[in-house]
Amino acid sequence: MGSLKPGATYVYEHADGVTYAREFGAPPADRFEIGRDAGRKDLDDHNEWIKIRLAGKKNPALQAAIERVKILYHLSKDHG
Repeated sequence: MGSLKPGATYVYEHADGVTYAREFGAPPADRFEIGRDAGRKDLDDHNEWIKIRLAGKKNPALQAAIERVKILYHLSKDHG
């Protein structure tokens, strides 16, 4: 919580799995993220992997790395 000022009063907001804080009286645009729900983190990770897979279609080095990750995943799943 390095962004919070000692002694300040904050308004906390929770939207779409993200918790935000802003100083009391500050405009809503000044809010900043202070936490995420576990489900939101999972969704963010899922969306990031979608972007990575799409980028791999245009980037041979990235696609090769993705294929290595898939192999490692299947080997670890099948053989512990």
